[in-house]
Amino acid sequence: MKTIFEKSIQEQFIKRIQNSKEGDQPVWGKMNVYQMLCHNTYWNSWILGKGEFVYKQEIIGKIFGKFALRKMIQDEKPLDKNIPSSPQFKVTREKGDLEMEKSKWIELIQSYNEYDNPSFIHDFFGKMSKEQIGHLVYKHTDHHLRQFGL
Repeated sequence: MKTIFEKSIQEQFIKRIQNSKEGDQPVWGKMNVYQMLCHNTYWNSWILGKGEFVYKQEIIGKIFGKFALRKMIQDEKPLDKNIPSSPQFKVTREKGDLEMEKSKWIELIQSYNEYDNPSFIHDFFGKMSKEQIGHLVYKHTDHHLRQFGL
């Protein structure tokens, strides 16, 4: 299984992120390329614990979260298109500094080399192992880059 903790995977993602540009159109979904970059910088900051975050699992996640996580990361199959995002990760701002967001996301990708956030609790999946986090971050990152044909 592919994981964000592999240096070669990080390098591949960084190249794909660097290839994003203003005007890239989504293959699916409602976000523009700037919103996708912002979504990912915020989401990865949340996973990495780089900011002020309150980690709490939602009630529905306590019921279905572990099952859904196992199903989601059980194989190499990409994430389905149009998976809904938690409200906290929806970006409403439509324009901004694309290059700055790319740089922030790349820096976050590189910081997985020193991953250490034992307090992380996914809002749906709950407490996760480092291995599970690695697979989820890989799939989430690949999902959004494929969303823009990157």
